[in-house]
Amino acid sequence: MTGAPGALRATFEGAREFPLDDYQRRALDALDAGRSVLVAAPTGSGKTLVAEYAVELALADGAKTFYTTPLKALSNQKFGDFSRAYGAERVGLLTGDNSVNGEAPVVVMTTEVLRNMIYAASPTLEGLRYVVLDEVHYLQNPYRGAVWEEVIVHLPPTVDLVCLSATVSNAEEFAAWIETVRGGTSAVIEERRPVELRNLYLAAQRDSDALHLMPTFVEAPGGDLRPNAEAARLDAPPNRGRGRPRRRLRTPMRAETVQRLWDEDMLPAIAFVFSRAGCDQAVEQCLAAGLRLTAPDERPSIRAIAEARTAALADEDLDVLGYGRWLAGLEAGLAAHHAGMVPPMKEAVEEAFAAGLVKVVFATETLSLGINMPARTVVIEKLSKFTGERHEFLTPGEYTQLTGRAGRRGIDDVGYAVVCWSPFVPFEQVASLASRRTYALTSSFRPTYNMAVNLVRRYRADVAHHLLNLSFAQYRADRDVVSLERQLERNREMLARHRADARSEYGDVDEYRRLVASLEEGRRTHGPNARVDDALRRLRPGDVLNVGRYGGRVVVLGNDNRRGGRTRLLALPLGRGLVRLGPDDFDTPPGPVGRIELPEPYAPRSPAFRRTTAERLRRTDLHDPEPGSDEDADDGGPAAAIASHPVAKDPDRDARLRAAGRAERLARDVERLERRVRGRTGSLARQFDRVLRVLEAWGYVDGWSVTQAGELLARLYTETDLLVAESVRAGLLDGLTPPALAAVVSCLTYERRGDAMPGPPPRWPSSEVAERSRTIDRIWRELANAEDDAGLPETRSPDPGLSSLIHDWVAGDDLATLLEDEEELTAGDFVRLVKQCIDLLHQLADHEMVDRDTAATARAAADRCLRGVVAASSVVAA
Repeated sequence: MTGAPGALRATFEGAREFPLDDYQRRALDALDAGRSVLVAAPTGSGKTLVAEYAVELALADGAKTFYTTPLKALSNQKFGDFSRAYGAERVGLLTGDNSVNGEAPVVVMTTEVLRNMIYAASPTLEGLRYVVLDEVHYLQNPYRGAVWEEVIVHLPPTVDLVCLSATVSNAEEFAAWIETVRGGTSAVIEERRPVELRNLYLAAQRDSDALHLMPTFVEAPGGDLRPNAEAARLDAPPNRGRGRPRRRLRTPMRAETVQRLWDEDMLPAIAFVFSRAGCDQAVEQCLAAGLRLTAPDERPSIRAIAEARTAALADEDLDVLGYGRWLAGLEAGLAAHHAGMVPPMKEAVEEAFAAGLVKVVFATETLSLGINMPARTVVIEKLSKFTGERHEFLTPGEYTQLTGRAGRRGIDDVGYAVVCWSPFVPFEQVASLASRRTYALTSSFRPTYNMAVNLVRRYRADVAHHLLNLSFAQYRADRDVVSLERQLERNREMLARHRADARSEYGDVDEYRRLVASLEEGRRTHGPNARVDDALRRLRPGDVLNVGRYGGRVVVLGNDNRRGGRTRLLALPLGRGLVRLGPDDFDTPPGPVGRIELPEPYAPRSPAFRRTTAERLRRTDLHDPEPGSDEDADDGGPAAAIASHPVAKDPDRDARLRAAGRAERLARDVERLERRVRGRTGSLARQFDRVLRVLEAWGYVDGWSVTQAGELLARLYTETDLLVAESVRAGLLDGLTPPALAAVVSCLTYERRGDAMPGPPPRWPSSEVAERSRTIDRIWRELANAEDDAGLPETRSPDPGLSSLIHDWVAGDDLATLLEDEEELTAGDFVRLVKQCIDLLHQLADHEMVDRDTAATARAAADRCLRGVVAASSVVAA
């Protein structure tokens, strides 16, 4: 303890709802002593109280506090909280969507806004005493996490930090790094939850309605907890002798789960379903099962919240958003919460849940970050999630983050974490995950082009390199070399053993493996479905096909590469509306049986366009289909070569092939580890030098000085910063109408979900947008080659996939028209993507080095973007 607290401290503690916990007192002691503080504690344990004390200290001294969050939604929520606590006149908000009272003594903002202020040497930083970095563990986010390290390294030394984090296993290490960078820093760690957590296991009995809700852990002699043997026995498949044993259990249905929680008085609950569609389906399934969790007197309050939150949305937009069905679920006490929803509807769910009106929310894991929605119970439907590229098992840290919402302080004596049975995850694995709390904070920091020019602008070369070496990434890297060397030594020994086991006296095993791999690759590449997809790719708008399921002839209006690379055709059959066709709609590779000229202008959503097209299709003459991509008959060449290879005669062939496969994987691991060891010490400074070489070659720096082009780049804050700057310099954003400019800008901001590769849109909004987009793509290819030569990560490629929608939105089309033919893009996605486009348009509009007319057009485009559902999703109430 630092001694008796002053009057401010006593008043502050006396005004709290709960007596201060020991860790909270220790954190306040650190602030009283003039130190920065890292508070690592479970969700819902009261970390924000420490930030509130920093605000009180700054206000008492006539100084400022900035409160930063990783998400606009969190900033909006905290702005409302602080406005009510300190008065609207003393609180400001700065996000990409809103700028409210930015010179107030307490300003809430996203972390990027603060980073941009620092690089611009904004006068708003004057008088700043504290910066709160909420959810600071977000710095390991691979896309945005580096911003936290930039802020920590570059803030003036007179500013103290209040870092709020989830429980991490290396909190002391992280605090030690902050102390290295900024001076006195205290790590205050609390692992005890404010509400006890009980882990439960839920399984359904096959062929019956029975549900088993069991504790994951039971008390062993001596008081320790051990995995529940009864649950393990229940999970084990029966031994039936012959054949594959049939499991006795099944995954509980969502309506069953909700009903059981209702019966056990375990609501309200958040059920994490790692799929947007799964969240929506869960609500529908519960409604279809007749579940109604609300009392009659609660439903008017729910409707009032829903109507207030969505008041700014037009009736036609509400129809597109499925308002009626959404409200029916809400009034029944059921709701979904995910990024595909528009913000007003998500906010209504949050408010109704926080008020105890909505009883069950089906949410994706985005809800686990920051939003204040504690529950009595958290349900995890399955322990793996799709990352966009592959399914990955939850980490202990993610499990802790999700279950952190279970148990409401001051309301519940205990919170429940329920994991549902899955045929793919044995009970032992569930118990292992629930018992581990290892969650090490890592770093995603790397020099970007914008960061590099700002370092050159502000510091001498030696100081800039020193600042990079102060990053948490480098701090951890220097500590890792010893353990990497040990692992490398072990892998080299194993590699030598497997290579010895793979040798065959009959011949070259590696050559034999290459032949086998070549044959398998050929079969995959030229399989029936791949040949159909290849034929679909070659079809062009206007081609006529015979498709039996649609009664004969259809005309192709466009094609689109969907997720996973599979081609989808937009087509018009006779006597029907638009349809989409994919490889599964054809038994053999299709070829055109005719061709028509499509009407102009191209407008497939227009009834007149469709009528004219159908009439031309009806009159066209058909001929025999052109040949598809049928594979040549297999001449047996690769298979024959494999059969005649000497290694085929080796009686130990299979064992040698397995050893060779292990050796190949180990060789890659050894090479990877060797690269990591070579690149550890000073790695960030070397990467910074490579970034500077690219910038110098492209004219953004000259030695250690920033050129005029560099001044342009220094104020462009976007993932594709250098590509945007090149587009500005090349005049690719000049001379356009507001819709066309927004369409071109969207190519620089849009990134489609999942692993689908960027490709042209089903239609271009204009030839001018198409040509400018193609030119930007050519610049990107040159940049990617330069980055490859320099050994740098590749800048994300431009993607014109949203250009037509953005163009039409700025031109005035309504939401229903835009989303009519969209299968994967939700209204929530659309709003988020338009906001990203608006952010870059604002940067261009406010940049003094952008052509004046272009800046005016950018401002007009941004203003036109901000209407309807987008404007309604950008409103924040104090």
